[in-house]
Amino acid sequence: MKNTSLAPSGYQGIWFTLGQFSEFGDKYSGGLGTYTANHNPMAVYSPQSRKTFFTYGGTIPEKRHLLIMAGVFDHQTGLISRPTLVHDKDGVDDPHDNASIAVDARGYVWLFISGRARTRPGFLYRGHEPHSIERFELIDEREMTYPQPWPQKNGGFFHLFTKYTAGRELYFEVSAEGRKWSETQKLAGFGGHYQVSGQASDGTIGTFWNWHPGGNVDRRTNLYYAQTGDGGQSWTNGAGEALTLPLESPHNAALVENYAAHGILQYTCDLNFDAQNRPQLLYVASRDARPGPQSEPRQLRLTKWTGREWKTSVVAPQNHNYDMGSLWTATNEWKIIVPLVERSQRWQGGGEIGLWTSRDEGQNWKLERQITRGSAFNHNYVRRPHHAADPFWAFWADGDPTQFSASRLYFCDSSGKNVFQLPTEMKGDWAPPLAVR
Repeated sequence: MKNTSLAPSGYQGIWFTLGQFSEFGDKYSGGLGTYTANHNPMAVYSPQSRKTFFTYGGTIPEKRHLLIMAGVFDHQTGLISRPTLVHDKDGVDDPHDNASIAVDARGYVWLFISGRARTRPGFLYRGHEPHSIERFELIDEREMTYPQPWPQKNGGFFHLFTKYTAGRELYFEVSAEGRKWSETQKLAGFGGHYQVSGQASDGTIGTFWNWHPGGNVDRRTNLYYAQTGDGGQSWTNGAGEALTLPLESPHNAALVENYAAHGILQYTCDLNFDAQNRPQLLYVASRDARPGPQSEPRQLRLTKWTGREWKTSVVAPQNHNYDMGSLWTATNEWKIIVPLVERSQRWQGGGEIGLWTSRDEGQNWKLERQITRGSAFNHNYVRRPHHAADPFWAFWADGDPTQFSASRLYFCDSSGKNVFQLPTEMKGDWAPPLAVR
């Protein structure tokens, strides 16, 4: 529950290490306040209030103590709110317990806080007043990992999430108002899965996921896609062919890429829809779960539905399996913001942030701009706010992946020219972000 005595005065992200070391360092570690890719979305722009609401994994200064935080950027004033402590994870230091955020049709801000398997519960909170994060009330405590809530036009939510029923299995539920929920229904369960979902402008919900043969996350492979346009009553693949749930075999009609046949691992990053509401997925393809050169050729890839078929292209070579970025495809100029440039700590997660653009619907990409330079720490987990609006276009954290460090939070505009750091200390309720460049 909320403990205001722990509330930091400014924005400080959680640092974490998985503790799985090999020749080239930890499997992943660093500033992970905006982790994981499977917590989605972590920021939402509300056109009604002209504010971007966001959540992140915060901490007590110089500690590894996870605090679930919420913040607001006011697009009218250009100011950042003092962060609100929503939930103290009470000694947990693991950002797998981070939250996702949603704003309902009435303007209430909701936080879906992840649990971990069946050992730590998840929590559901709602803001006490519309368009406000000043106070939250606890709505429910439940089994819920990797929450991905999507608001419905008529109110309520469609919620995709994970249960550890037989490994990591995918479920969904619906609610008309957020307090009472339908029975959970299984979407897919055949060994284990990580998914990333999104919402098209016409309300369609789509989700891509991978497969963990034998339940082993280090063997994650294949690429699957399913979508629903009626709140989960029916599901289809990209071609519109009906799917019968739950999907319980790796060989099913949702299969997009059979990477298992080629020994390729697949790490999902971000799902988005283009102007025709066709889905695309940004992800990392690799040969090995460990960091280092043995995983090469490691690539950042894009798989898209053309309206007739799935096509996959390579964006750029990649350095680390957990270099996570996001994808913007609603206009003729597609954009990716991701840590793919030089890095302070080679073979470690993250690096300098770059903006890649494509003017041929993702077939070819070029580095348009290096967004960060000369950083002491690596930047990682660049998140796309739902309905993103300038200047809060992308949101991420930094940190040292080789040893415990402070972690700061940043955002940038759609051009990548203007980068801001969220203030680490605040004396008042609102403050200007710090211009980095």
